[in-house]
Amino acid sequence: MSDLFSPVTLGSIELSNRMVMAPLTRNRSSMEGVPQDMSVTYYEQRATAGLIITEATPISPMGHGYPLLPGIYTYAQIVGWKKVTDAVHAKGGKIVIQLWHVGRISHPSLLNGETPVAPSAVKPAGKAFTFNGLVDYVEPRALDASELPGIVADYVQASKNAMKAGFDGVEIHSANGYLLDQFLRDGSNKRSDIYGGSIENRARLLMEVTKAVVDAIGSDKVGLRLSPVNPFNDMKDSDPQAVFNYVTAQLNQFNLAYLHVVEGGIHGGGVADPFDFDAMRKLCKSPYMANLSYDKARGNAAIANGHADAVAYGVPFIANPDLVERFRQDAPLNEADSTSFYGGTEKGYTDYPTL
Repeated sequence: MSDLFSPVTLGSIELSNRMVMAPLTRNRSSMEGVPQDMSVTYYEQRATAGLIITEATPISPMGHGYPLLPGIYTYAQIVGWKKVTDAVHAKGGKIVIQLWHVGRISHPSLLNGETPVAPSAVKPAGKAFTFNGLVDYVEPRALDASELPGIVADYVQASKNAMKAGFDGVEIHSANGYLLDQFLRDGSNKRSDIYGGSIENRARLLMEVTKAVVDAIGSDKVGLRLSPVNPFNDMKDSDPQAVFNYVTAQLNQFNLAYLHVVEGGIHGGGVADPFDFDAMRKLCKSPYMANLSYDKARGNAAIANGHADAVAYGVPFIANPDLVERFRQDAPLNEADSTSFYGGTEKGYTDYPTL
């Protein structure tokens, strides 16, 4: 019977086990968005995961929303990431890059003075995380329909750059309140053109991006992440079940390597009405990756009962580079130091002990 330690193939990516390192923003790149040597060490230490999904990585200068993020749109960034992929592969690991455009979750100080872009001019509640600390979000600029092909092209170029950098694939980030998620949900998408209104219209940009990336590098190397009920970044929708059931069914046409689903709110919460993730999972014809607050027992159960083909773990992989072996031995886990999650040095990044 399959469990967390049994192999699985996601598209063309063969995993030695079903424990996936979830994408985790750590804010430790250079000012130019190039991964540093300590990031090579960080990912290499965690290469025993069946698959590593990198921290979310902006596809363009306008895709940035936080300080010291690595990018995947310049030659220097490609070279920096190649050091990471070479190190992970040398340890027998597999790694994909998560492609990111933050949309309205940014600030002009992070965008060379430009106004953040979004489906609609709806200012999110909360504050932007900038080099000058927390500051109020600004009202974003609604994207003109004529600009959207350029954003699709940025995803395509980032995917091609990822292949040059040696990644085993890419994950399209359509979760957690960033640009593609902003288009999907009616709390942030107030458009009246073909990219707004109906569920089909709100999903149009995601489908265009997915098709273009699949056409560019092959469906067997493309995963996608959704978060149907995550309220993070001031997200809401009047009928998330209908939206995400539709999106899941439509994504089947692309024969993706996997669908990665955040099954709740990443900082707690979600929606008052229950969401049926099992119904969504039954619609999904690609391998299904479950994420959110799974431990070893819940992960094994999800795989045994067919709910998931793989399980993604976030914070446990921050504090436990050898999480797979610790689960295998039922060994105690290191506690994560939340004060060093975002930004800083090797402390809380590459200095967690292994067994």
